[in-house]
Amino acid sequence: MPLPIPTSAQLPAPNADIWDWQIRGACRGLDSSLFFYPDGERGRARTARENRAKQICHTCPVLAQCRTYALRVREPYGVWGAMTEAEREKYTRRRRAAA
Repeated sequence: MPLPIPTSAQLPAPNADIWDWQIRGACRGLDSSLFFYPDGERGRARTARENRAKQICHTCPVLAQCRTYALRVREPYGVWGAMTEAEREKYTRRRRAAA
């Protein structure tokens, strides 16, 4: 027996507060390849791209919200809140070890 399809009156209202900070991000509208590495990128090229992304992050009015989000959801890719995936992983490991 198929389940009934809920009507719009039964669905929860959208909660823009959860994502509102992203609208104000300094990265909004920029090429995402600056924040997410292409396949095979290594060494100096990767470090240079990450440093450019971090420079943008450091001008961002929502840097703290972005970083908190990436750490909370364990974002596996890209520069978020001026932290690379490796930096976030290292931070998380240190926090766990200290607990």
